[in-house]
Amino acid sequence: MTGELESTDIATQLARRRAAAAAAWELRDELVLIGAGDPIHIPGRADLTYPFVAHSEYYWLTDRNLPGGVLAFDPGEGWSHFSAPVTEADRLWSGAVAGEPDGPTSDELPAWLDSGDRATRAVWLGSPPAGAPAPGALTERLRLQLSAVRRPKDAVELERMRVAQQATKHAFATASALIADGLTERQLQIEFEAAAFRHGGTAMGYDTIVGSGPNAAVLHFMPTGRVMRRGELVLIDAGAEQLGYVSDITRTFCVGGVFDETQQELHAVVHAAQRAAIDRVTPGVEWRDVHRTAALAIADGLSAAGILRGRAESLVESGAVGLFFPHGIGHLVGLGVRDAGEPLYERRDEPRPYPNLRVDLPLEPGMVVTVEPGVYFVPALLQDPERRARHRAEVDWPRVDRMLGFGGIRIEDNLLVTAGGHEIITADVPLLG
Repeated sequence: MTGELESTDIATQLARRRAAAAAAWELRDELVLIGAGDPIHIPGRADLTYPFVAHSEYYWLTDRNLPGGVLAFDPGEGWSHFSAPVTEADRLWSGAVAGEPDGPTSDELPAWLDSGDRATRAVWLGSPPAGAPAPGALTERLRLQLSAVRRPKDAVELERMRVAQQATKHAFATASALIADGLTERQLQIEFEAAAFRHGGTAMGYDTIVGSGPNAAVLHFMPTGRVMRRGELVLIDAGAEQLGYVSDITRTFCVGGVFDETQQELHAVVHAAQRAAIDRVTPGVEWRDVHRTAALAIADGLSAAGILRGRAESLVESGAVGLFFPHGIGHLVGLGVRDAGEPLYERRDEPRPYPNLRVDLPLEPGMVVTVEPGVYFVPALLQDPERRARHRAEVDWPRVDRMLGFGGIRIEDNLLVTAGGHEIITADVPLLG
């Protein structure tokens, strides 16, 4: 969906999104301002700034990725958009299109706020400017309600995500064919990202993760000049972006293409945990239960492999399985790699039921989630004396000590929650290349 067709559809969806936000807020007198944000300067680098990305709340309601904009909602008057004025410097240095924005500019916002007592009724979302009132209880309510409205993806969002997914699919195909003894992590990253751009990605959705050998046990490892060696694991977690919407996929390979017996066994454990978790993804299911399903499957698998000892339920409750599966089962993905994962407003004060669980929500149609179990041998966790003492009877510690250089295995797919269950929108990315 590109060009004129998407332009028509995005106009329809923006109207729907704004109506849905207004309905969720049920405001009478309060005014909502949603700021895009401003460029952030790189310290010590003169006038250079980090690449600008508009705040997700602003972008979702405007489909504009330009700094300085403010979208305003007055329940008595509706929506007003204040764009940053285009300056001569903008045209000189960045090639901004000549001509003024079609509508009011942010220069006019102060006068607009001063009229009709608006300033005293204003609440800021998005990225507030310096000097904005401190957020309060109403700010929290409006933000959490907007997140709830944003979670189900519309047709434009899903189409952009599918474009990003296809670019990522081609990148994985390119990378898996290149993995070989002597290649560096950085070289693999370069070829992966080049393939993603060649196949339609407009950017990378997040910093590409490539970890080989023991580096595969670092959850967010940034690739280095380390040389891969035959028989080692290589974990790639990466995703292309299309107009702000991303894909987020992980696969774990072996240099030389053939897992040894232990690698094969633990890869099967992770894959079984992912299949079990995916089977739970359906409307109404609590995300915490999807996580627990995966944790129980990993506990069963590690017990069968002789690494853990005990019943799966007790290994999950004691936290022993968390030594090897230390993160949550996944998160919402869409407009960015962590998308609208805030709690329901009525659950805002409830603690997360599991450490590092990024999302604690009931699933609903239209959500897109990642399902990404893993098994890792992380020295920082496994060599900690307090953890070793606490789980002394639940872990085969001599075997673990022999496996500290193993690395890790993670498998990640993106699922669209549907009315009848789910769709694995990354299913065409092969598991092993």
